[in-house]
Amino acid sequence: MRDHGDDSGDGVPKPRRVSRLTELTEMADTPVPPAPATLAPSAPEPVPAASEQAGPDGTIAVARRAFARLLGEFRRTAVLVPFDERESLWTADFNGVRWICAFSDEEALARFAVARGEAGRAWTYRTILGARLLDVMVPMLPGPGGVALDAGSADGTLFPPVAGIVPDEVAVDLGETDRGAGEQ
Repeated sequence: MRDHGDDSGDGVPKPRRVSRLTELTEMADTPVPPAPATLAPSAPEPVPAASEQAGPDGTIAVARRAFARLLGEFRRTAVLVPFDERESLWTADFNGVRWICAFSDEEALARFAVARGEAGRAWTYRTILGARLLDVMVPMLPGPGGVALDAGSADGTLFPPVAGIVPDEVAVDLGETDRGAGEQ
């Protein structure tokens, strides 16, 4: 049986693993190596500028396909989700959106802890399937919410609260899209 984040009945998974991240960061006077880009596309495709997005060469379609592949990989991958001192999912509020912080591996979590100046404390975390975060945990957040993968790193990715990423009932309405442009 695989563990994808069991909970105690209230929907919030309880932490299972405690890691002293300083052990990862105090290796032989070398900085923590960058995490492998297991969730990133093998060759990142540039996001087109707004003026290029509707171009005849289909650049917006290329960017959408690249993000769809990344989203699919994230949904199939178990990620680390740290807990705060109240044993709640570690979240951050930014511009009216609550982001669940998730990390691709312990090294990415260690870099986050170092950046926050909290590498010396014990971090409690749980592995949770990306799909469960988006489909179950995000809808439990008060207000709009999404997932920030590897927050604070150059390889970080946001999965915002929009249709196609989170359930439609908690997606933020972005207004008119290019599918509806020109229709009234």
